[in-house]
Amino acid sequence: MTITIAPETVTVKHEIKDITLAPLGKQRIEWASREMPVLRQIRDRFASEKPLAGIRIAACCHVTTETANLAIALKAAGADAVLIASNPLSTQDDVAASLVYDHGISVFAIKGEDNATYHRHVEMALAHRPHIIVDDGSDVTTTLVLHHADQIPEIIGTTEETTTGLVRLNAMFRDGKLTFPAIAVNDAETKHFFDNRYGTGQSTLDGIIRATNILLAGKVIVVAGYGWCGKGVALRARGMGANVVVTEINPVAAIEAAMDGFRVMTMDEAAKIGDIFITVTGNKHVIRREHFETMKDGAIVANSGHFDLEIDLVSLNDLSESASFVRNFTQEYQLKTGKSIIVIGEGRLVNLAAAEGHPASVMDMSFANQALACEFLVKNKGNLPAGVVPIPKDIDQEIARLKLQAMGITIDTLTPEQVHYLNSWTEGT
Repeated sequence: MTITIAPETVTVKHEIKDITLAPLGKQRIEWASREMPVLRQIRDRFASEKPLAGIRIAACCHVTTETANLAIALKAAGADAVLIASNPLSTQDDVAASLVYDHGISVFAIKGEDNATYHRHVEMALAHRPHIIVDDGSDVTTTLVLHHADQIPEIIGTTEETTTGLVRLNAMFRDGKLTFPAIAVNDAETKHFFDNRYGTGQSTLDGIIRATNILLAGKVIVVAGYGWCGKGVALRARGMGANVVVTEINPVAAIEAAMDGFRVMTMDEAAKIGDIFITVTGNKHVIRREHFETMKDGAIVANSGHFDLEIDLVSLNDLSESASFVRNFTQEYQLKTGKSIIVIGEGRLVNLAAAEGHPASVMDMSFANQALACEFLVKNKGNLPAGVVPIPKDIDQEIARLKLQAMGITIDTLTPEQVHYLNSWTEGT
């Protein structure tokens, strides 16, 4: 669908692909909202209470239909928010257009933008002089600390969506550079238990299937990393009939994977037998030169960790004589040895590069955490310690309660006798 829009009617600052995509984006944002009842309830309360009035927010997130609903909720709360993409391939251009045209939210994001454009957008987000940064990978926060330290006194705090981002924030704090609170949204139980496991599990395989149209049943799928994301991917892959192998560096996680019925081995061993490789570690060069050299002809490699560094594409390029796109988001590298390696989504998040990311019903809880974390920062301005701060348990519990209510599920409550027993040390056997 296309519309005619006079440029002068769009007054908010923006840098997007095509404003005429707005009607399609609006339709898709509203569709996602149906599956986000918790965030919708929070948005309705925000609209009446305006807890973020006068607060400038810079959000660096995947620009999807789900994120759009978070941005709309923040604006309803009175915030002056700008949105940039946290990944060059994750932006949905129609969603960006609708946020600008229908909701008056500044968006600086274009699907496929190059690194220079991405870093320029990070600078534009900081030019907004935010009080709160909603981050996904901590790029904006890192850039603030490294290059815009003069803005730090204005910062109330940040919220972080990813494991990768929390690793960076903790390192920043150890180095004495994180001097304001950063809410660990990723560590909320209603985030990582569900978003990381069920969301990543389903959407990762969705991206691989959309990009390749291959049958997963009977394939040997190697999952690198058995954290919550890895557990979700391994579980869903097994459910699709795959023979799943897990690689790990953590002995406890490796034992858990083995007890869950998966084969566990080193990547050196797995490289020889795998048909599809999926990295979900948050670390660098999990699949390297020596692994490419021993992989089968036609092996498929994808990443569902935050950054594209998990796959050593520099070494793969060095081993190859050519690379070409054989399908959308699917590159075939022809190695000098004669075999080929297939890389999906340029090594970036496959679920967002080649598909639509997590289902809205999962992101409902994740973004409810983000919205309430912003409110928590404002309510507790000046009273929170510097460094990574856990999201309050009462927020976690409230989100879970609202989600159950929306699903029509009721649960038991403790009797007075049970409450007394749980708080007593004199009763026992």
